[in-house]
Amino acid sequence: MPIIDSILMELDQEATRTRKVLERVPEASLAWKPHEKSMSLGQLALHVASVPGALAEIVSGDSFEVPGFTQPAATSKAEILDAFDNGITKAKRILGKMDDGFLQATWSLTRRNQVILNVPRVGAIRTLVLNHWYHHRGQLSVYLRLLDVPVPSIYGPSADENPFG
Repeated sequence: MPIIDSILMELDQEATRTRKVLERVPEASLAWKPHEKSMSLGQLALHVASVPGALAEIVSGDSFEVPGFTQPAATSKAEILDAFDNGITKAKRILGKMDDGFLQATWSLTRRNQVILNVPRVGAIRTLVLNHWYHHRGQLSVYLRLLDVPVPSIYGPSADENPFG
């Protein structure tokens, strides 16, 4: 089995879970922040929605120079869900073209022309695309809890939802 097949299978499974979280984002609270240093709900939700497609594109090159970054905020739930659907489609298209040799080739992340990370591309996909995405989805589920929005089941029952009955 090609390496990418297991990544695409995981992407599909996690997309279903992530969509459930994004669908719960209350549009009226997009400007809300749990702390002054935190992203707003709209920024975090749009980031979660955008990560797979944006980062799949980044790892499709041989290296990436980290720019200064400001996370835009979503202005509606429709914007978040559209960004998510487009991002998943984009990620599948880009990643689906990667063969084992390409995935095993070295990929670099740099900042100010200094190498920060030099790993096989498949490692960059695991760390920057998937794990990064899960991390921020977890943050988003905490935001939902703090806003008293029912948290969906992600890997098992939540205090609000039990998929097992």
